Amino acid sequence: MVLKNITSRFSWLYLRRLYSSMREQDNIMDVFDRKVKRIQRNRAAMREDVALYDYVKDEIGSRVADRINDISRNFPMVLDLGCGRGHIGKHLSKEQVGNLVLYDSAEKLLEQCEIKDIPTVKINGDEEFLSFKESTFDLIVSSLSLHWVNNLPGTFQQVLYSLKPDGAFIGAIFAGDTLYQLRSALQVAEMERDGGFAAHISPFTQMRDIGNLLTRAGFNLTTVDADEITVGYPSMFDLLNDLKGMGENNASRKRKNILNRDTLQAAAAIYKEMYGLDDGSIPATFEILYFIGWKPDKTQQQPAKRGSAAVSLKDLSSLDSLDDKPDKVKN
Repeated sequence: MVLKNITSRFSWLYLRRLYSSMREQDNIMDVFDRKVKRIQRNRAAMREDVALYDYVKDEIGSRVADRINDISRNFPMVLDLGCGRGHIGKHLSKEQVGNLVLYDSAEKLLEQCEIKDIPTVKINGDEEFLSFKESTFDLIVSSLSLHWVNNLPGTFQQVLYSLKPDGAFIGAIFAGDTLYQLRSALQVAEMERDGGFAAHISPFTQMRDIGNLLTRAGFNLTTVDADEITVGYPSMFDLLNDLKGMGENNASRKRKNILNRDTLQAAAAIYKEMYGLDDGSIPATFEILYFIGWKPDKTQQQPAKRGSAAVSLKDLSSLDSLDDKPDKVKN
């Protein structure tokens, strides 16, 4: 099994200094309390019915796995960054993956990962600090965990560092319109009852930002696309319970820990009034961004050299006749 010596204390110290330097240069804010998020996710893992709340993450994990399957190659070394309960790994096969490293900050979730047929190693570590040697992995995947990372540019650079040349980074992340119905209902209720509102839904990345972040980190051939999943719930309280069961309750540093019962009841009524469906249920929308980026390598397709075009922009109006009059095309 080729899973020995993939971590390095030197790499960890180097990347930690890199992360600190980037924070100073880019004025990165600590939006999320990472310790609180680890506690929340571990508590979710200890619920007896934990598997009941995997439905969104399992679905997105399967879609990420489908994107891996679209690439016609085998990946000998793969890292699942923020693996949770193995939502991607359970959909992979030994024909796709040689060895799989499961990496997560919540040790209780990590313990529950059961991946069949693929040799695996479990590492309990922070997604913001990767301790792997340079050019370790052929593929790094991540599904619905990076929205809790404070410094995405830093994490993306560490992913690039850990990938082999021509290695791929494939993932999914919650995007800006996720749970917009819940956010609106809570804001309206707090404005009515308390005269102001606080953040109860964590901020999410916008679609336009992911491509820029990947390119800025140094990835090539980047692709980003979006999708939505809408799930129906009997009430707002059922939605809140499921979010807690997923380990997706709010962990922003400026969160308001307590909402009084009257405000919650008002929010539930407003939610149903604004967005309720004909069958009495309420919808909750999850917007997902899927992305892929490749570590640069000389074997990859390169852009044509400047000035090598066979057709001038001046001739666009005569494209229909180019086949008949090739000698009249000017460079």
